[in-house]
Amino acid sequence: MASLLLVLDLAGMLVFAISGALLAVRRRLDIVGLLALAALTALGGGWIRDVLIGATPPAALADWRYLLVPVVATLATFWFHPAVARRERTVDVLDAFGLGLFCVAGALKALEYGLGPLPAIALGIVTAVGGGVLRDVVALRVPTVFGPGELYAIPAAAGATLAVIGHQLPLPSPAVATVGAAVAITWRLLAIARGWHAPVPSS
Repeated sequence: MASLLLVLDLAGMLVFAISGALLAVRRRLDIVGLLALAALTALGGGWIRDVLIGATPPAALADWRYLLVPVVATLATFWFHPAVARRERTVDVLDAFGLGLFCVAGALKALEYGLGPLPAIALGIVTAVGGGVLRDVVALRVPTVFGPGELYAIPAAAGATLAVIGHQLPLPSPAVATVGAAVAITWRLLAIARGWHAPVPSS
């Protein structure tokens, strides 16, 4: 389980870090701004999760690889952002992949630390959306998760729920992680592509 969680964390951090750095490019920030947004996006959700479950110091401070990922993502984005950012929705697509990977990683780590199914699902959601909220607040835009009718937290909840159910059955952890992440990512990408929205109160 530990090696799977490490892979999920690092993969999610990479795509989230690139999305944060690309947003910084769009805001015309310098390389320090790129690194700050990349690090907040990549590490924020995991920090919140680890503090809440008592996994201290957070993995991002205990393992040098967690700190290296935002640096690599920042440098790659700094040099190659024209090629990466040609598509208008690159940030949203990368964000969807980070969302899917982190909702599963957060839920499975919470289970590993002895939390029950519902708290694990909640922490999966927090892990998935936390970094994006910090990124958007610092970049002075409304966090995606709070956009009216935005299908963001709901796909994360679905992915975390599937991961928890699969773990409780129990099914092989890699299969559980793959299915949960795939559902969250696919749902989020379809919502972006087709304009799907969550129900909102009638005015």
